[in-house]
Amino acid sequence: MSFRTPAHARSLILDDVRGAQKMLSGVARCTPMEGSRYLTRLVGTSVHLKCENLQRTGSFKLRGAYIRIAGLSPEERAAGVVAASAGNHAQGVALASALLGVRSTVFMPVGAPLPKVAATREYGAEVRMHGQVVDETLAAAQEFAHDTGAVFIHPFDHEDVIAGQGTVGLEILEQCPEVGTIVVGMGGGGLAAGIAVAVKAVRPDVRIVGVQAEGAACYPPSLAAGRPTTVESLQTMADGIKVGRPGDVPFALVDELVDEVRTVSEDELSSALLLCLERAKLVVEPAGASPVAALLSRPESFAGPVVAVLSGGNVDPLLMQRTLRHGMAAAGRYLSLRLRLTDRPGALATLLGVLSVADANVVDVSHARTGPRLGLTEVEVELQLETMGPKHCTEVREALREAGYLVVS
Repeated sequence: MSFRTPAHARSLILDDVRGAQKMLSGVARCTPMEGSRYLTRLVGTSVHLKCENLQRTGSFKLRGAYIRIAGLSPEERAAGVVAASAGNHAQGVALASALLGVRSTVFMPVGAPLPKVAATREYGAEVRMHGQVVDETLAAAQEFAHDTGAVFIHPFDHEDVIAGQGTVGLEILEQCPEVGTIVVGMGGGGLAAGIAVAVKAVRPDVRIVGVQAEGAACYPPSLAAGRPTTVESLQTMADGIKVGRPGDVPFALVDELVDEVRTVSEDELSSALLLCLERAKLVVEPAGASPVAALLSRPESFAGPVVAVLSGGNVDPLLMQRTLRHGMAAAGRYLSLRLRLTDRPGALATLLGVLSVADANVVDVSHARTGPRLGLTEVEVELQLETMGPKHCTEVREALREAGYLVVS
């Protein structure tokens, strides 16, 4: 089976997605759907998490990559395939190629997380490190395709890829037939477009809500302009949806079938990642947590039942550490303070005693004994505290003031 009709010749249809589902049988997992009591209480209707973070290779990308490569002619397969990616697409192409017996080369940017580079190699791809940003890596991959005849596998701008991603939508309808709203993260738009094609053909009443990071939101201006436009500056921790321009093929489908595109902040993304880890016991990357971030941002605005698609779980441990700290701070679980003490023996112990009574856990403490703002007998202390939330932060500050401490910040 092949969907290699040129993009402008026709639109993707439900039969394409159903055909992809048959091809993926025994290849991609039908990932589980988990209920979330916390989000259900928050949103006021039942909320389910579609766990594509538990898919083979750790994301939905295997689905589209496999369908795309499976649709190649024998001559194209013999020439091999090439892709450019910082992570999830790289691993999806590598495994799909290995399963289909096709040689694969994957270009990754210098500085890509080592676990993702290692996983891509382990799945069987030849990895070449090139460029500091994905655009440079993409150009190198396209040049390689031109020079060698290898087929370039685009991460989202091809009907085969979108048909494969759309199988997530068919699974949602099977697992939650009464679904009212599907919330899905968006970068180039392949996953949202595929889900929309599958779901709207069967249940046109289901509302599809796409979610982008505020710092990398290419769809809102593109939809307003009526055509794909480029966002030059991209700033977000959610590298899985950090895309500067929608794909031509998914854009047309999103424009027609996706009901709304929202944006979420970095604080909301990190809080969502923390919630997935603490409440659902699921490791999710920032891009995969973007639908949960949208639920946290405006919980009252979703008609249920709601399915939030956790699109991936390939998060670098160092990024996870930073993001969790950021999420705890956004949730009021970390409190940073600077205050001034009289520089005398026992002053710090007295301060720590006040914090102990207030049930604040000291994570870090540092002293500054000299500075233009400090008096001769003063010392400035910087504290990093672990707290139980915004209310507790206020209580800690008030306890310090009542004890006579000058809180600088």
